[in-house]
Amino acid sequence: MSRIRGRNTAPERRIFGLLRRRGVAFSRHATAIPGTPDIAFKRLRLAIFIDGDFWHGWRFPAWEAKLGTFWRNKIRTNRERDRRTFRKLRRQGWVVVRFWEHQVESGAEACAERVLSIRRTLMAKHRSERRSGSRPGRRT
Repeated sequence: MSRIRGRNTAPERRIFGLLRRRGVAFSRHATAIPGTPDIAFKRLRLAIFIDGDFWHGWRFPAWEAKLGTFWRNKIRTNRERDRRTFRKLRRQGWVVVRFWEHQVESGAEACAERVLSIRRTLMAKHRSERRSGSRPGRRT
Protein backbone atom coordinates (compact mmCIF):
# COMPACT_ATOMS: atom_id res chain seq x y z
CA MET A 1 0.00 0.00 0.00
CA SER A 2 2.87 2.41 0.66
CA ARG A 3 3.73 2.30 -3.04
CA ILE A 4 0.33 3.56 -4.13
CA ARG A 5 0.72 7.11 -5.32
CA GLY A 6 -1.80 9.83 -4.70
CA ARG A 7 -0.10 12.39 -6.90
CA ASN A 8 1.86 12.27 -10.12
CA THR A 9 0.42 8.94 -11.15
CA ALA A 10 1.20 7.58 -14.62
CA PRO A 11 -2.11 8.83 -16.13
CA GLU A 12 -1.54 12.29 -14.60
CA ARG A 13 2.03 12.48 -15.90
CA ARG A 14 0.81 11.48 -19.34
CA ILE A 15 -1.70 14.36 -19.49
CA PHE A 16 0.79 16.81 -17.92
CA GLY A 17 3.29 15.97 -20.65
CA LEU A 18 0.79 16.30 -23.49
CA LEU A 19 -0.37 19.71 -22.25
CA ARG A 20 3.20 20.91 -21.71
CA ARG A 21 4.19 19.83 -25.22
CA ARG A 22 1.42 22.07 -26.50
CA GLY A 23 2.81 25.00 -24.50
CA VAL A 24 -0.04 25.16 -22.00
CA ALA A 25 0.64 26.54 -18.52
CA PHE A 26 -1.36 25.10 -15.63
CA SER A 27 -1.16 24.47 -11.91
CA ARG A 28 -0.66 20.94 -10.63
CA HIS A 29 -2.28 19.70 -7.44
CA ALA A 30 -3.51 23.16 -6.43
CA THR A 31 -4.10 22.78 -2.68
CA ALA A 32 -5.91 26.13 -2.41
CA ILE A 33 -8.74 24.79 -4.58
CA PRO A 34 -11.33 22.44 -3.03
CA GLY A 35 -10.54 18.81 -3.82
CA THR A 36 -6.97 19.64 -4.92
CA PRO A 37 -7.52 19.14 -8.66
CA ASP A 38 -4.74 17.40 -10.57
CA ILE A 39 -4.74 20.22 -13.12
CA ALA A 40 -6.14 23.71 -12.59
CA PHE A 41 -6.48 26.77 -14.75
CA LYS A 42 -7.17 29.22 -11.93
CA ARG A 43 -7.95 32.32 -13.98
CA LEU A 44 -10.44 30.36 -16.10
CA ARG A 45 -11.80 28.43 -13.10
CA LEU A 46 -11.27 25.07 -14.79
CA ALA A 47 -10.45 22.06 -12.60
CA ILE A 48 -9.36 18.70 -14.02
CA PHE A 49 -9.37 15.49 -11.97
CA ILE A 50 -7.76 12.26 -13.16
CA ASP A 51 -9.24 9.48 -11.04
CA GLY A 52 -8.00 5.94 -10.57
CA ASP A 53 -10.59 3.34 -11.56
CA PHE A 54 -10.29 1.36 -8.32
CA TRP A 55 -9.81 4.17 -5.79
CA HIS A 56 -12.66 6.31 -7.08
CA GLY A 57 -14.97 3.42 -7.90
CA TRP A 58 -15.54 3.35 -11.64
CA ARG A 59 -18.71 1.23 -12.08
CA PHE A 60 -18.52 0.54 -8.36
CA PRO A 61 -22.00 -1.00 -7.94
CA ALA A 62 -20.98 -3.80 -10.32
CA TRP A 63 -18.09 -4.99 -8.16
CA GLU A 64 -18.54 -3.61 -4.65
CA ALA A 65 -19.97 -6.92 -3.34
CA LYS A 66 -16.61 -8.57 -4.04
CA LEU A 67 -14.82 -6.30 -1.56
CA GLY A 68 -14.34 -6.59 2.16
CA THR A 69 -16.01 -4.11 4.48
CA PHE A 70 -12.95 -1.86 4.80
CA TRP A 71 -12.48 -1.38 1.04
CA ARG A 72 -16.19 -1.06 0.34
CA ASN A 73 -16.43 1.75 2.92
CA LYS A 74 -13.19 3.35 1.71
CA ILE A 75 -14.35 3.57 -1.89
CA ARG A 76 -17.85 4.71 -0.91
CA THR A 77 -16.25 7.49 1.15
CA ASN A 78 -14.03 8.48 -1.80
CA ARG A 79 -17.02 8.61 -4.14
CA GLU A 80 -19.05 10.73 -1.74
CA ARG A 81 -16.10 13.10 -1.24
CA ASP A 82 -15.79 13.39 -5.04
CA ARG A 83 -19.48 14.32 -5.30
CA ARG A 84 -19.17 16.93 -2.52
CA THR A 85 -16.08 18.42 -4.14
CA PHE A 86 -17.80 18.58 -7.54
CA ARG A 87 -20.84 20.36 -6.07
CA LYS A 88 -18.68 22.80 -4.10
CA LEU A 89 -16.56 23.73 -7.11
CA ARG A 90 -19.62 24.16 -9.35
CA ARG A 91 -21.25 26.43 -6.75
CA GLN A 92 -18.07 28.53 -6.81
CA GLY A 93 -18.29 28.90 -10.59
CA TRP A 94 -15.71 26.29 -11.61
CA VAL A 95 -15.97 24.02 -14.63
CA VAL A 96 -15.06 20.52 -13.45
CA VAL A 97 -13.81 17.76 -15.76
CA ARG A 98 -13.09 14.22 -14.59
CA PHE A 99 -11.14 11.61 -16.48
CA TRP A 100 -10.96 8.00 -15.44
CA GLU A 101 -7.65 6.16 -15.45
CA HIS A 102 -8.81 3.82 -18.24
CA GLN A 103 -9.82 6.79 -20.41
CA VAL A 104 -6.34 8.29 -20.18
CA GLU A 105 -4.66 4.93 -20.76
CA SER A 106 -6.70 4.21 -23.88
CA GLY A 107 -6.88 7.75 -25.25
CA ALA A 108 -4.61 10.30 -23.59
CA GLU A 109 -4.51 12.45 -26.73
CA ALA A 110 -8.31 12.68 -26.78
CA CYS A 111 -8.36 13.62 -23.09
CA ALA A 112 -5.76 16.34 -23.61
CA GLU A 113 -7.67 17.62 -26.63
CA ARG A 114 -10.86 17.80 -24.55
CA VAL A 115 -9.03 19.88 -21.92
CA LEU A 116 -7.70 22.20 -24.63
CA SER A 117 -11.12 22.56 -26.24
CA ILE A 118 -12.79 23.49 -22.95
CA ARG A 119 -9.90 25.84 -22.19
CA ARG A 120 -10.31 27.61 -25.56
CA THR A 121 -14.04 28.02 -24.93
CA LEU A 122 -13.47 29.45 -21.47
CA MET A 123 -10.73 31.78 -22.73
CA ALA A 124 -13.07 33.18 -25.39
CA LYS A 125 -15.79 33.66 -22.79
CA HIS A 126 -13.33 35.28 -20.41
CA ARG A 127 -12.14 37.70 -23.12
CA SER A 128 -15.69 38.69 -24.08
CA GLU A 129 -16.61 39.28 -20.43
CA ARG A 130 -13.55 41.46 -19.95
CA ARG A 131 -14.48 43.52 -23.01
CA SER A 132 -18.06 44.00 -21.84
CA GLY A 133 -16.99 44.75 -18.28
CA SER A 134 -19.29 42.15 -16.74
CA ARG A 135 -18.15 39.09 -14.88
CA PRO A 136 -21.15 36.80 -14.34
CA GLY A 137 -20.67 34.15 -11.73
CA ARG A 138 -18.11 36.21 -9.84
CA ARG A 139 -18.94 37.44 -6.38
CA THR A 140 -17.56 40.74 -5.24
